[in-house]
Amino acid sequence: MKNLTKLSAVLVLAGFLGSCSISGPLMVTNHSLGDKRGEASRKIIFNITLGQTDLGAITAAKNGGIKKIATVDWKVTGGIFSTTYTTIVTGE
Repeated sequence: MKNLTKLSAVLVLAGFLGSCSISGPLMVTNHSLGDKRGEASRKIIFNITLGQTDLGAITAAKNGGIKKIATVDWKVTGGIFSTTYTTIVTGE
């Protein structure tokens, strides 16, 4: 029983201390990949959202000076107290 309690405590601690990142580009057009990259990000702390941030592909393209979007990627990076959402766009 003591081993089960210790194992549970270790698993819970590992869950709190671990972070994850999910990423995978999605081809949305037939445009060439290009060398420009634009991002739109938002960081949420303690699961509290204050204000508004546009995480759309068009906003990310404007931030990178992209006129023709080739790929769109969405990345979520989580930690103990915060989570960051990022839209990544590449193109010309």
